[in-house]
Amino acid sequence: MSDPVTAPARAELGMCFDRTFPAGVMPDYARRLEAEGLDQLWVIEDCFFTAGVSLAATALAVTERLTVGIGIMPAVARTAAITAMEVATLANLAPGRFVAGIGHGVQDWMGQMGVRPASPLTALDETITAVRRLLAGEEVTAAGDYVTLDRVQLDQPPALVPPVIAGVQQAKSLALAGRVADGIILVEGAGPSYVEWSLAQAGRSADDFRVVTFTMLAVADDPREAYGWVAPFVAGLVAERRPAFTILPYFDEMAARVERDGPDGLVSMPAEWWREIGAIGTIDDAHAHIAALEAAGVRSINVFPGPELDDALAQIPQVGALARR
Repeated sequence: MSDPVTAPARAELGMCFDRTFPAGVMPDYARRLEAEGLDQLWVIEDCFFTAGVSLAATALAVTERLTVGIGIMPAVARTAAITAMEVATLANLAPGRFVAGIGHGVQDWMGQMGVRPASPLTALDETITAVRRLLAGEEVTAAGDYVTLDRVQLDQPPALVPPVIAGVQQAKSLALAGRVADGIILVEGAGPSYVEWSLAQAGRSADDFRVVTFTMLAVADDPREAYGWVAPFVAGLVAERRPAFTILPYFDEMAARVERDGPDGLVSMPAEWWREIGAIGTIDDAHAHIAALEAAGVRSINVFPGPELDDALAQIPQVGALARR
């Protein structure tokens, strides 16, 4: 008699709060997500838009159940000690409901602020290592290239230490995340193939390594209508050669379509290609994308709604329906 097949663990579903949304709408936005039964809210912190820590604190203050994450805090934008203080404070304000995302940040933006590191990998390694040690209550002395600490210890380390996960994309950064972080954030475009590739680069299993994805959502009765809505955005990601796409066996064909016909060239892509890169097409396609991510080990799937607040608000009931799958 064969062993029973274990169904993949159900992922938590949520939505992102885009960098372009006015800060003042956060209380209403967070309450709407919680009322709709969603599990998570991820704040997008990009330079020089709204700030992740204050927005996360606001969302935690007006909700009771929602998990809030920041995706991501650039490693060198704050000192490691200040980052640890911020994370510890948020974790103590809402124990068990905060996730800290730290990444390289866009290097051009880091240059604008005068903090661009010569080695982003080393900076991320030293920052995540120091932050996690401080959150664990250790007294930390470090003399690295980017993190210098002299007997620093948090006065109020979190009673429940939150996960510190790395927002990274490339192979070397994923390998680093596997060594020093509690998980990874994979940005929009990440499908099951990229999730599996990323875990392999990290040298980790989804059983003990948290995988968060930001996911595109576009659903219509006519799948081509849904494809058309997101084709311009996807074409931009293809043009920038996002790793989530370049690892796909049909990337060259996607790139050729964009070069030849622009975004319109993507609309006629096979449905399975669209299901790979997002919850795009019919509602059945959206369910299939989520199921495939779950099977790949993703435990947190969050819809990236794009820059228009009205579009995001309209999507909240759609994501709520997916969450009740």
